[in-house]
Amino acid sequence: MSESGRGKPAKTQKKRRPPKISNEVYEAELFRLQTDFVKLQEWVKHTGARVVVVFEGRDAAGKGGTIKRITEYLSPRIARIEALPAPSDRERGQWYYQRYISQLPAKGEIVLFDRSWYNRAGVETVMGFCTPAEHELFLRQTPVFEQMLIEDGILLRKYWFSVSDDEQLRRFKSRMNDPVRQWKLSPMDMESVYRWEDYSRAKDQMMVHTDTPLSPWYVVESDIKKHARLNMMNHLLSTIDYHDVKKPKVKLPKRAAPSESYQRPPRELSTYVDDYVATLMGDPE
Repeated sequence: MSESGRGKPAKTQKKRRPPKISNEVYEAELFRLQTDFVKLQEWVKHTGARVVVVFEGRDAAGKGGTIKRITEYLSPRIARIEALPAPSDRERGQWYYQRYISQLPAKGEIVLFDRSWYNRAGVETVMGFCTPAEHELFLRQTPVFEQMLIEDGILLRKYWFSVSDDEQLRRFKSRMNDPVRQWKLSPMDMESVYRWEDYSRAKDQMMVHTDTPLSPWYVVESDIKKHARLNMMNHLLSTIDYHDVKKPKVKLPKRAAPSESYQRPPRELSTYVDDYVATLMGDPE
């Protein structure tokens, strides 16, 4: 390790990796949990509850994939993903939490933060984007800020996705030549490899100050992505006392008889999308 305290962490005895869940069991359990998230959504809508879920962790820890599975069948009008970009010059002149407050849920909404105000405890601190005084103030203010949210009735849950250095590096390498995932790699991601221990120290300090009885951190072991998704989704559902909401019965009406006074315009008057699929199937038509 270099004198700056950066570099790969000292080798420790690694936890034995459990056998991977089969795809068949994974898909069945994932769908069951997704069905329960739909029930949670309907309960949130019916009761006017406000739910905030914070996803944090190292780059390539599996946060985004878990969020996608949670929201796959949810209404975007109720369940919203917030992944804020770097702050603008104007936002840098605001109270630090201000731009996150504007994204908090109203009654009957769920907000999933794909990274959150905890940027200040991680990347901003490690990369020097905030001053030591700003970082210290964040560590003091955040428990108070979260207490205010909870006392106002918001259901706040915080998850830290923990990935090993070897697995993170493997995932980075797999993205380098993947045409649909290359965008996930950035110079900042490469810095996270070099500054592994700096990020570890920052995370440990964050936990000391913000892992409180009122607003605890839940750590998700994420070296196996499928396990992490199921574990996190099941845990989140278990922490909220939701229940089935009686929905009005919907009856499909009979189609009305066609009216003789209506004539559909000729097909030639509309511009249709080319049948690209037919060319893939070798249909000359």
